[in-house]
Formats: sequence, C-alpha cells, structure tokens
Amino acid sequence: MDEVATCRRAAREALADIYPDRLRDDIASRLAAAPMAPGVVTLRCARACDDDVDVESVVDRAAGVQLIYDGLRLTRSLAHDEPWTETDDHTQANLDSLAATVLVSRGFYLLARTDAAAKAVGTVRDFGRDQTDRRQPDADTTALDASLERDVFELAAVAGTTAVGATPTTELFAQLTGLVPTDGSEPLPAVETLPAATDLSIGATASETAGRADDHVRQSATDS
Repeated sequence: MDEVATCRRAAREALADIYPDRLRDDIASRLAAAPMAPGVVTLRCARACDDDVDVESVVDRAAGVQLIYDGLRLTRSLAHDEPWTETDDHTQANLDSLAATVLVSRGFYLLARTDAAAKAVGTVRDFGRDQTDRRQPDADTTALDASLERDVFELAAVAGTTAVGATPTTELFAQLTGLVPTDGSEPLPAVETLPAATDLSIGATASETAGRADDHVRQSATDS
C-alpha cells in the first residue's frame, strides 16, 4: 500500500466540494506538494495496534490530521512572511488565508466525531498561544515553531490508535515528538525516515489485549 498516495487522495477527496474553483485548485496544488508525514503516522499508529485494520476505516482520520497540519502550517507561514505588506495586490495573500481556514475547518470536520476531536481542538489552541508567545523579544522562535509539528504528531497518535480502540502511550508520544528536528532545519521528517508500524511504541496490541481478555474469561469459567 502506498501510504502517501492514500493520504493525499483522502485529503483531496475531503475538499472536492470546495468552491470557487480557484480556491479549490489552489488548495489542491498545496496538497500535491505537501509532506504527508502526519497522515502516514496516523495510519501506522492504527496498524501498529491492529495489523488487520482496514486502512479505509482510518483514512478519513489521517486526512483530518493532515489537513489540520497543512492549514496551521500555512497560517504560520503567513504570520511570519506577512505578504500583505509586500504588495498592494492582496489577492493571493487573501486566498492563502482563506485556504488555511478551509484546511483546518475541514480537518476538524473529519475528526469531529472521533476520540481525537478534543486533541484537535487543543492542537489549534496551543498553536495560537505559541504564535502569540513568539512575538515576545526573548522568545525561542525555533522551539515555538517546532511545537506545531510535535503537537500534530501527538494528534496523529491519538487519531490512529483510537481508531482501533487503543490508547496512545506516553512512550509513543515521546517517540513521535522526538522525530521533529529541534534546529529548525526541516519542519517534518521525510516519510522514508518514519518508524514502521511494527517499530512504534504502542504497548499491547489490540489482538494481544483481546487474547488476555479471552484468557481471563476462560480462567474465570474454570474457577467457577
């Protein structure tokens, strides 16, 4: 399975009804070039917990995480570059601002009825706080900017594991956030460098948990 293509397709399909055409085409162009690490991590976290999971049952969650990240990443870029100050023609800047809003809101929509909804809200809230703190004269701007990628990887962990009835471990959070560069060199690791599903620190898998539950039931029946 091509995880990158799967995530990109799901993200694109989630935005198929966006109009006007120029806005939809602009977003589609961004998605075509966007790093798909958040979506891929979501899929791998689900597969790490349950190797038999139907990826199509998780792909909307992966798209939701991906869209929220792409929208916040674009918002961060606009806040830093302030394109409105560079030219009298604000058309593209306004279109980019609208695209960022659409990406985040559609990502919210995809996660709204999942166990990752609260984490998604927290991710956006923390992003706003960090970007506000970034304006302080003594702010560690590199660390504050990287917090978005760390939070999004945590969101991916929640969205992926809860899709199969599991819970993300603190070790999984630490493993994923540790992948984010701290020197500002690259916002996200390349998909090729991400841990495989079998290498993620997820604790007990769904099948192992079910097996222990069956053993407990059998033991209880024997004891009675």
